[in-house]
Amino acid sequence: MSSTNDVNPAPVRVIDLFAGAGGLSQGLHDIGAVTLLGSDFWPAAAKSYRANHQDVPFLEIDAHDLSAELLISEAHGKPDAIVGGPPCQGFSSAGAKNGADLRNSLVGVFASLIAEIKPNSFVFENVEGFLTSAAGDYVVALLDPLIEAGYKIAIEKLNVANYGVPQLRKRTIAIGSLTSMPALPRATHRAFGSPGSTKTGHRLLPYTPTVQDAIDDLPAVAINAVDATLPNHWVRPPGELNALRYKALKWGQTMRDLPPELQHDSYIRRANRRVSDGTPTEKRGGAPAGLRRLKPDEPSRAITSAAAREFIHPFEDRPLTLRECARLQTFPDEYQFLGSNNDVATLIGNAIPVRFASALGRALASTLSMDQGLYSEPGRLVHFEPTVGEQMSPALAAVTDRILSRYQKSFAEELTLWS
Repeated sequence: MSSTNDVNPAPVRVIDLFAGAGGLSQGLHDIGAVTLLGSDFWPAAAKSYRANHQDVPFLEIDAHDLSAELLISEAHGKPDAIVGGPPCQGFSSAGAKNGADLRNSLVGVFASLIAEIKPNSFVFENVEGFLTSAAGDYVVALLDPLIEAGYKIAIEKLNVANYGVPQLRKRTIAIGSLTSMPALPRATHRAFGSPGSTKTGHRLLPYTPTVQDAIDDLPAVAINAVDATLPNHWVRPPGELNALRYKALKWGQTMRDLPPELQHDSYIRRANRRVSDGTPTEKRGGAPAGLRRLKPDEPSRAITSAAAREFIHPFEDRPLTLRECARLQTFPDEYQFLGSNNDVATLIGNAIPVRFASALGRALASTLSMDQGLYSEPGRLVHFEPTVGEQMSPALAAVTDRILSRYQKSFAEELTLWS
């Protein structure tokens, strides 16, 4: 399986589905790619995307109402690739009841649109839990129609810290091509603090930026939006109890390190919930982290929609601002996030980090540049690496067995070809 970081990308033309605020489009734009069309059904995402990508046509429409004809028409032509990260919604976490459930999931819609339009390549990005959600049903919903359409597909779990993002964030990606073996992003940085953030061969790479590297040059934080010198760079003064909590937390400490009288009631309820409902000890997992004081000399923990409530600044006794969260997601300071504070927190937390999106774009450009004459060959799974660590959870091991069993003939043939 090839990997790349060296290709000077041609002006790759893409359609960005489930685009959110536009992190993937921004990362692709930064390496010279052209987004022909964006689409998302959430009004806050649509408004934010349009504000930052004013020259890109945008469809604010339910993905189930999209069609190949509509996308090609609005994009003014067939793209080189379709990219996106559909959420895992559409059927129960208990598993799909039938094939129609799989096809009607947003993952299934994404795959079906690609299979019908047949761009040369595609890029899929999702949370690390995508692989184990619904016992692997979403993986099947993605792979079945695309393999049938002739795509040669690589799936791998990556840590964005290895691509210059100041954050430990594991993501599942899939890259497919009709005409060649898909290239994978080549790591540009090494990191520490999470399984998989350091891999063999990374020792000569520079360390990924730290929290302090990412946010240290921001202006002084304001206490309201009106006085902020930078959009979203403000935070309300904490109440008395929260001020005590923030002051008590040292670098790397979480809510569980606080004395009981400072622990939040909701934290105690969450920590005890699985005990009180009879969940077996071995399946309870740890207590939730709640608040966390970030370490200045390491990458941040994964930015989520709750980061501006739960992540405490390494040097100041306050939560991160939304602009600091955006910095840790590698968005430029001029990038606009529109909507309520909750909307903005979700837009930032759900986004693909811009620098990681650029790494995906380079891999896409490399894939598109290598026409290996494989168009007439059948689709197949050519690479499957479902963990960034050395061990698998029982759930992931079960899904891995399921996927390799379902696609083992094509996968075994590919391993022979590349050995």
